[in-house]
Amino acid sequence: DRYGPRRVEPVLLAIAAAGAALFALSDTLAEFAVARAIIGVGVSVCLMAPLKAIVAWYPPERQASYSGWIMVAGSAGALAATVPVELALRVAHWRTLFGALSVITLAAALFLYWRVPDIARPERQESLAEQARAVAAVLRNPRFWWIAPLGAVATGGFMAIQGLWAVPWMMEVEGFSRATAANFLLVMNGVMLVGYVALGMFGTRLTLFGVTPRHLFGYGFALNFTAMAMIVAGVPSSLLWWSLYGLGSTVNVLGFTALNEGFARGLAGRANTALNLAMFIGSFLVQSGIGVLADAARVALGFDLAQGLRAAFVTVLAVYALAFTWYLRGFRRHAVAVAA
Repeated sequence: DRYGPRRVEPVLLAIAAAGAALFALSDTLAEFAVARAIIGVGVSVCLMAPLKAIVAWYPPERQASYSGWIMVAGSAGALAATVPVELALRVAHWRTLFGALSVITLAAALFLYWRVPDIARPERQESLAEQARAVAAVLRNPRFWWIAPLGAVATGGFMAIQGLWAVPWMMEVEGFSRATAANFLLVMNGVMLVGYVALGMFGTRLTLFGVTPRHLFGYGFALNFTAMAMIVAGVPSSLLWWSLYGLGSTVNVLGFTALNEGFARGLAGRANTALNLAMFIGSFLVQSGIGVLADAARVALGFDLAQGLRAAFVTVLAVYALAFTWYLRGFRRHAVAVAA
């Protein structure tokens, strides 16, 4: 909010480039861990910076579409890290690959600093104390607490399940092979990419018909919740439900757009990062919580791994239902977008 995405993003991308270079040169587990942590710090603003830029540069009715296109770019990058990387590793060493990633990341940082315009700077710069008070104001705002629970449980839960627990579930509960589970995830990621493209193409047009980001945020996670319920219930056509589970999650970026409707533009970065932090806390809690619950069910109730995972997923689904109910209860109260 103070320096703008043009100044912040290149600096952090340069840190990510340094982390990738260090990873390419590492030999011990400690060195690898430090390098990965540096990469994590460097990429931490890669979504927040463009979302801040969108809020600063474009009117509210166009922000949903631009947010969708940002997620298209992110999804394309995620897909590039699968099969293309595997093919590259057939002809190059992994150290060479990470070295190339370091160079590419640094080039991206330099390009952003060269080509991206600055945001409009405020006439008076806030002091650190004033910035901290603004963060506190965001965290006290009812609009934040209207969106944050669903963002934390739905988006955080999806990241945890997609990133760790989907494959064990498919293998232990549904009886698929690891190869089949990987193919399911590939299809799900492809469907998500289509969803982000659709959001980019039609997000702005839908606002003309009264379908705002807060509507799409609710519709998408209603689909996401229903698909997860079908998966847990063991309803046939598993690939369909996993695909819809991914498709519904593509509205996650609209939580930031809906949140920003209640804040002045100068607070967009702090509001976005507060919600993003809530989502990652939710992901951490769901990712570790599923393991804890599955193990507890096995010890206390004598369940096998499949039964333990089912009990854990049912628990996540119940918490998801509570968060979604909370979102619906506040839907009308937060319908009017008034800058705080």
